[in-house]
Amino acid sequence: MRILTSKATYRRWVYLVLGGAISVPYILFAAVAVPSLLPFVTTLGRATVVGGLLTLAVLAGTAFLPAVHVLESTAVRELLDDPVPDAPAKPHTRPGRRRAAAMFVLHVVAGCGVAFFSLAAPVAIGLSVSAVFTGHLFRTGEGDQVAVPRGWPSVWLPLVFVVGLVLLIYAVRVVGGLLRRAAIALLGTTAAERIARLERRTEQLAERNRLARELHDSVGHALSVVTIQAGAARRTLRTDPDFTERALAAIEESARTALDDLDHVLGLLREETAGRAPQPALTALPALIESTRLAGTDVTAEIRGDLAAVPPVVSREVYRILQECLTNAVRHAGRVPVAVVVGVAAHELTARVGNPLGAGPGPAGGGRGVRGMTERVAVLGGELSAGPVDGRWEVVVRVPWGSGR
Repeated sequence: MRILTSKATYRRWVYLVLGGAISVPYILFAAVAVPSLLPFVTTLGRATVVGGLLTLAVLAGTAFLPAVHVLESTAVRELLDDPVPDAPAKPHTRPGRRRAAAMFVLHVVAGCGVAFFSLAAPVAIGLSVSAVFTGHLFRTGEGDQVAVPRGWPSVWLPLVFVVGLVLLIYAVRVVGGLLRRAAIALLGTTAAERIARLERRTEQLAERNRLARELHDSVGHALSVVTIQAGAARRTLRTDPDFTERALAAIEESARTALDDLDHVLGLLREETAGRAPQPALTALPALIESTRLAGTDVTAEIRGDLAAVPPVVSREVYRILQECLTNAVRHAGRVPVAVVVGVAAHELTARVGNPLGAGPGPAGGGRGVRGMTERVAVLGGELSAGPVDGRWEVVVRVPWGSGR
């Protein structure tokens, strides 16, 4: 009795009737195909078999259409209680498309039979009820009427058809349950697909972390410079116009650089083919140091070796690390001298940034700066140390490449 009142039973019934509705064009195709085969096949039985196989071939062929995959996955999700919640609407692999096509074929074939009996059941019940009063159940193909006794002797006919309807509901429950299990087996993701999905998700998270570091380093540096320069320009607006002009120029340059970096990162987020602005590398280090000086920080730089000889990926990441170091010095240490030393050997780059500890919090500040720098160096296979050394805050980076590893 619980099956007769369960909502899941009637959702499965709707699912199967939907399959029966989808089968109508294929039935019409079979009705056209079988007569057309009669001139070539001598017997009606053989023509029916060949026409049926041809119809199944057409059904299997259309089952590979992407729209069919979306329709089937939606029907399974909404009407079979979502047995595979992690299944994509459109499978991305060839085996997945084959399994989705097989599920559609099973749905249509089973739905065709259930839909036929679902339409016949109320008609049969209506005819059996009228037969109790008229004494005629239905007409045969030759026009003859099937007679039954009138009145109480025929009351059993409607009862039999009502019992048949109840059995049909139980059959719907069973067939729907079998199709639900088939959906789990056919539409569920395999272990290889789950691993591939996890790998794609890991790549996406790694890319998001990389973009977050890019924004933190580039925009954070620019905002630190802009904040300090804006404050200095406000204080010297009337007393030192030349310094105010230089401060405003530094603000303009820092803001323009930050906008270029932001535009580049947003281009990556939009999945554009290429960023609109190239990522800065170590060859742009002199400009970075000059912009930091314009912020009022005394920066001394010593560069040994050819910065252009550093591999691009190392050059970009180390530039961001040095940018973060200078940003921390400007933001946390105050107006203290900062020393930058970069050395490029045959297969190794070393960089050191140090400054006296200021009155404010340490340059790490408990934020994401040092963690982001460590992640960058770890990706490159290098080493990074950051912390107070003899009253100074020092960051030391060593990145080997090629045979220097």
